Amino acid sequence: MSSSVDIDDITLTYKGASGGVLALQGTTLNVKRGEFAAVVGPSGCGKSSLMKLVTGLIRPDKGDISVFGDKVRGPVKIAGMAFQNPNLLPWRKVADNVLLPLEIVEPHRHRFRRDNAKYREQVEALLKTVGLSGFGDRYPWELSGGMQQRVSLCRSLIHEPALLMLDEPFAALDAFTREELWCVLRDLWQKLGFTVILVTHDLREAAFLADTIHVMSARPGRIVMTKAVDLPRPRDLEICFEPRFTDIVHELRAKIAEVRQT
Repeated sequence: MSSSVDIDDITLTYKGASGGVLALQGTTLNVKRGEFAAVVGPSGCGKSSLMKLVTGLIRPDKGDISVFGDKVRGPVKIAGMAFQNPNLLPWRKVADNVLLPLEIVEPHRHRFRRDNAKYREQVEALLKTVGLSGFGDRYPWELSGGMQQRVSLCRSLIHEPALLMLDEPFAALDAFTREELWCVLRDLWQKLGFTVILVTHDLREAAFLADTIHVMSARPGRIVMTKAVDLPRPRDLEICFEPRFTDIVHELRAKIAEVRQT
């Protein structure tokens, strides 16, 4: 299986008046095509910095990053992104929020007006997939937090990205809604086959969703453990109560507790 993302010996320093902060050092990570990877670690270890590097929003001081074989030198157009805050535009209806990337990203941008009807059909199909059929004409403020996050997922996928980057997308939601959206994401990934890198503090979330979990050290961040999740797919929420699942969570928690002390 070929690689989607290769991060090779990355060093990143955030410059500042006090001399700067070394965020990442010697960070190496590989994600295979079609894989669901999760990145966990203590607060401040550089997980979100990795996301910005992979998507080309910032540049490393040292090392190389490749996405589908091409070195990252600027913003990566084949990536979709979703964050903890849905960041929906309150003055745009749900369908128009989902359409936003197509108004910005080529090759869709130059044919957006011509193919508008087709794109709106794609929006409705995505909304139906996440349980929001018929909500395209609503405004974000008419939706619950969980519904808004579903819209955010649709927006990140509307341009059919080969890579989906998720930065704590469910952290602000209640436990029941969070688990419900785990299943929504699971089903979308299994149906569409994109590559995923999920940054999360929730070890249960990582174990339920991921094929592989990468544990980062305390700052400066580097990968100190890579754990293959050998739980069978498709996974149901009931697996979260099985000993083999809780063993994975306890192993991850122990490793993070260890690196927090170093």
